[in-house]
Amino acid sequence: MSEPKNFINFHVLISHSPSCLNRDDQNMQKRAVFGGVERIRISSQSLKREMRKPPENAFNYWKSALGDPSVRTRNPVKIAELFSKELEKEYPKQVVERAAQLFLKASTNEDDIEDDAVDEIGSTPELESIKKIAVAPWVLAEIREICNVVDSVKLTEEEMTKAKEKCSKQKGKKKQSEEVFIEKALIAKIKKALEPKKENLVKALGTAVDVALWGRMATSGLMTSVDGSLAVAHAITTHAAQADTDWFTAVDDLVQDSGEVGAGHLDTQEFSSGVFYRYASLNILQLQKNLGGASRDRALEIAKHVFHMLCTVVPSAKQQSFAAHNSADFAIVSFADQPISMANAYEQPIEKAKAGGYYKPSVEKLMEFWKSSNGFYNLQENAACCSKDIAIAEGLTKKKSLLDVETWISHDGN
Repeated sequence: MSEPKNFINFHVLISHSPSCLNRDDQNMQKRAVFGGVERIRISSQSLKREMRKPPENAFNYWKSALGDPSVRTRNPVKIAELFSKELEKEYPKQVVERAAQLFLKASTNEDDIEDDAVDEIGSTPELESIKKIAVAPWVLAEIREICNVVDSVKLTEEEMTKAKEKCSKQKGKKKQSEEVFIEKALIAKIKKALEPKKENLVKALGTAVDVALWGRMATSGLMTSVDGSLAVAHAITTHAAQADTDWFTAVDDLVQDSGEVGAGHLDTQEFSSGVFYRYASLNILQLQKNLGGASRDRALEIAKHVFHMLCTVVPSAKQQSFAAHNSADFAIVSFADQPISMANAYEQPIEKAKAGGYYKPSVEKLMEFWKSSNGFYNLQENAACCSKDIAIAEGLTKKKSLLDVETWISHDGN
């Protein structure tokens, strides 16, 4: 019996009505040049953010299906306040604060710790040190494990003496205080105490599925690096597309009532429409590892929900103005031996159909490209697709609905 295929490739087509779903720092629609022509683009970061953290007034599919995601911040003061409430029955507040404080310091270069950086958490120097690290995902279960070590690890008298001796042997003008050396010694001891608990930390991280999917980069310290298992591409239109400009006004009702004409405010906003190709690839074994050694069935259950969100989640930008709440029109999901994007199906931009529209020719081109790629490389992918109204190419298993494809994924392509 052959080994089960390790990658799931997702290919999704969504036709968006006029909208401005992703903007740059100039408040203009994000673009990309592909195949020598300009396309409208939605960044992968925008899609992932919307999947993980939808607007407060929207249904939170992620939370209902996958549980709470990580909390992303670079501020240990605020994270300590948040987690202190969650862990108040297990650890005193000062232990949680201390864990967050050491997490920060151990994640920066220890040689950069200054005398004033050992002040109590919440001080100005502490807040200044926050600038040295990037925004990172924090996971409650992980901090719980660290709190357990922080609460139990203390420096002995001998270790305190050694730290002070190191301080006394300093040479040069820039000398650090005893408190800094004691702090470094404590951080080193906590790191050593955490070494045997690496497996527990990985399992704790796995409780936040977003970290298991998208990973986490850590340079050093108590923060554990995680290789992402899900690669998500920037979505681009299958055809050439340029943004239009909408001139809009805000009318001053009171001025208008007095007989004056003109707007109280005048501005512009870019918008466009098009058929977007979304692609993502999931490494099943990496996901299992990131979940702390979870079963393939558990990874496939998560994959099912990832597919659902790739087909239904739309960035929330400017939706009150455009209401482009469009879900997927067509999707192919394949179990494969490697990640394979079908973006080159659209390297030559799609021309609209004779009767108008880019959707149907985009679907037909994707199926044609998938079939030719599988034949050329002998990929032997196990693939299924769902379509509202288009005949399916040979080699693809037709499913009637999105739910049917999700069930097919969770059953390992059977």
